[in-house]
Amino acid sequence: MASDRSSSDDFTAPLKRLLLIILVLLLSGIFLVWRIDSPRVERFRAQVIDRVVPNMDWAMAPVTGTIRLMRDFQSYQRLSDQNEELRRELRQMTAWKEAALQLEQENARLRDLNNVRLDPRLTYITAVVLADSGSPFRQSVLINVGSRDGIVDGWATMDGIGVVGRISGVGRNTSRVILLTDATSRIPAEIQPSGQRALITGDNTAAPPIDFLENPDLVRPGDRIVTSGDGEVFPPGLLIGQVAQDPGGRLRVRLSADYERLEFLRVLRDHGARRVANPSGLILPEDLPDAGPAPSADGAPTDEDGTETGEDTRRDG
Repeated sequence: MASDRSSSDDFTAPLKRLLLIILVLLLSGIFLVWRIDSPRVERFRAQVIDRVVPNMDWAMAPVTGTIRLMRDFQSYQRLSDQNEELRRELRQMTAWKEAALQLEQENARLRDLNNVRLDPRLTYITAVVLADSGSPFRQSVLINVGSRDGIVDGWATMDGIGVVGRISGVGRNTSRVILLTDATSRIPAEIQPSGQRALITGDNTAAPPIDFLENPDLVRPGDRIVTSGDGEVFPPGLLIGQVAQDPGGRLRVRLSADYERLEFLRVLRDHGARRVANPSGLILPEDLPDAGPAPSADGAPTDEDGTETGEDTRRDG
């Protein structure tokens, strides 16, 4: 067994050396042939390439697939980087979009304030809403104009489209606006086209009810509601909203003013209306009926100008 193994080793070693020498000579010959600059050798190389290369597609397939896989991987990596960059830009653009929408809404409200057609006798001043003191029991806002700007109690306020409320409380630099939705608000209104008169009464909800309607059968949901001017509380013809009907069948007002975004208000200078000097004057008669001369502090009767009458007065006379 040992002699057979040694004899096979003796034959294998020279064979390996011979194959190696042949391979080196073959490669050297190919190298020399490939480097010889001769027209005849060039034609020979072209013929070899034409015969060998087209038949070597199967051998080049793994290499080609590997190269494509590497290229695809690099492409996916670039796409991932671009996707991440686009996500960052999208987050930035979302913030810019929100800012642009707010500016667009503000610009639209300002354009509405400038384009609303009102009675030419009415002038106005545009105010900025400083604070919203809305609560379940009171609906009002604070604006940045006051007595220094000539603001008077009772004047109407609007946003770009509809009536918002009235001035109730004037300071030097600020004023308070009672909204139509406040429980203390009572606005005489006219429903068009039927011409029905009604009263819009606030109840601290977003849709005030319509009370004291003359003929409800002539009113339909969607009818236009404007101020009637009765009682000289508001100028006539100012848009309030549209008629709507709640699930209980009660008629309410779908207000045209955007109460969710009150940033700017237009205060109407109604110089033709009487000013509200005493709020109780809206519900009490200005002149009480004559009840005779009122007694003085000591019980003596007085005449109309407040002077006492009696024996002492007659004696002085």
